[in-house]
Amino acid sequence: MDGDAHMLNGSMFHNFSEFEDWEESDLEGSDVKDMKVEAEAVVNDVNFAVNHMAVSKMLPIREDVAYINVETKERNRYCLELTEAGLRVVAYGFDQVDESLSMQYHETIYSLLDSLSPAYRDAFGNALLQRLEALKKLQQ
Repeated sequence: MDGDAHMLNGSMFHNFSEFEDWEESDLEGSDVKDMKVEAEAVVNDVNFAVNHMAVSKMLPIREDVAYINVETKERNRYCLELTEAGLRVVAYGFDQVDESLSMQYHETIYSLLDSLSPAYRDAFGNALLQRLEALKKLQQ
C-alpha cells in the first residue's frame, strides 16, 4: 500500500506547484461551463445502460444549454435538456423541444434515467455488482 501512496504522490500531486502562482483574474470566465463537454461526459457516463445516447447535432448548443438524445432499453425516445439547473425531458423524440412540456429537473442523469427506465435501473445495478465482484477478486 505504501508504494501505491508514493505513486499517487509522485504522479497526481507534483504538478500542483505549477498552479501556485494563479491569481483570481487568471480564472476569469472559467465558471462558464462548456455545455457540450458536460453533455458528452453525461453520455459517456451512462451509455452502457441505454440503447442509444448522443449529444444532439440538430439542436443548438449554447454556453448555458445542450441537448441529449436518449433511447432507453424499453425503446422510448427522449430529448433531454442539460442546463445548470440539471437535466429534464423536453420532448418524446430525438432533436425536438416541446415547449408545452414542463417536466421537473433532475440533478443527475442517474436520477432522470431511474425515473424513466426500469431497465436502466437493472443495467446500472448489474454493472455495479460486476464492479464490486471484480474488486472483491482483486482483494483476495
